[in-house]
Amino acid sequence: MTAGRHTLKEGWRWYGPNDPVSLDDIRQAGASDVVNALHQIPIGQAWTVKEVEERQAIIERSQPGRTPLKWSVVESIPVPDDVKRLGKGAKASIAAWIASMEALATCGVKIICYNFMPVVDWCRTDLEWELPNGARALRFDYLRFAAFELHILERPGAEKDYPADVRAKAKALYATFTQADIDYLIMVIASALPGSTTEPMTIPRFREKLREYAEINESVLRQHLVEFLEAVCPRADELGVKLTLHPDDPPRPLFGLPRIAKSEADYQALFDAVPNTSNGICFCTGSLGVSASNDLVGMAERFGPRIHFAHLRTTKREADGLSFFEADHLDGDVDMVGVLGKLLKENAKRGAGSEIIFRPDHGHRMLDDLAATKRTNPGYTAIGRLRGLAELRGVIRALEYVT
Repeated sequence: MTAGRHTLKEGWRWYGPNDPVSLDDIRQAGASDVVNALHQIPIGQAWTVKEVEERQAIIERSQPGRTPLKWSVVESIPVPDDVKRLGKGAKASIAAWIASMEALATCGVKIICYNFMPVVDWCRTDLEWELPNGARALRFDYLRFAAFELHILERPGAEKDYPADVRAKAKALYATFTQADIDYLIMVIASALPGSTTEPMTIPRFREKLREYAEINESVLRQHLVEFLEAVCPRADELGVKLTLHPDDPPRPLFGLPRIAKSEADYQALFDAVPNTSNGICFCTGSLGVSASNDLVGMAERFGPRIHFAHLRTTKREADGLSFFEADHLDGDVDMVGVLGKLLKENAKRGAGSEIIFRPDHGHRMLDDLAATKRTNPGYTAIGRLRGLAELRGVIRALEYVT
């Protein structure tokens, strides 16, 4: 970035000291802002200032003389399950969440990403789907998901959610599964993907968790989120913290569970219910882009003042309209150039220190990262995200040049 340019800030998701992607890798990619969380702390336990400072020191001060990095975004402080089921009744969990927020704010980390997806976080069926060019991508295969839900999880009532032809195809597909295929799907869907804010589950525990949500419909879950925000946002306002709610991924109900952050209408309902300035959105173009009904360019414009953090990636819907895979950052079903134009327009209204931070998301596994001996986190390889960031940076520079 040219010195003095007031533009979007380039972020990078980092999973901490055990991440195979190093801090120097982040520097060499050109990013300046690190997106990190204290994944080692159990969900529901308050983070302390000491724990935050220790991680901050690693990111910002452990390599003197190197290009500086800043821990700017927390992704995520997990919202405990009882908050989703009980709302304001989960007093201890909400208090612990606020305490974590206060510890972060004390250390100057004031953008917090979180989600409100019940039981399962982001969901895929394939972590290594081979593209025509030999790279590997994350994918959600609707039929494989149906086979898992109907014949592995065996969720009661699941058959009502699938047309007869889909049930027949899923049954035929399941008949071809080896035990290794079954174990793989359980691992991918139930065992928590990198960065997940839900606990890994066995199939019996999965069924038990679904039973616990039997009485939770969309309106109840939304009310519980509103109650959580009503408890958290006043303190966030005082601290100058911006809360960014990540969209549901994919943006539709799964496992008979409601999803309440899947559309413009969902977010508008939350902003209307809790208008605090701290109540914002993590603008994830990949998640929202899975739904053809979401107008991402329009949302970027209309929600501009509430966008403090963005996940920029592109998904490609397949022929059935329900399966999708992670496409190249400038391809797929997202008008990335249009979205970036709106984000730059919003960012130009802001002062220094309040810029929108974005990060390239879910890059392909490619080039040297394909080596069998290379340890990588699915979707979070260095080279795939490096390509994505370079492409996004190029669009930003071109848009800045013409304006």
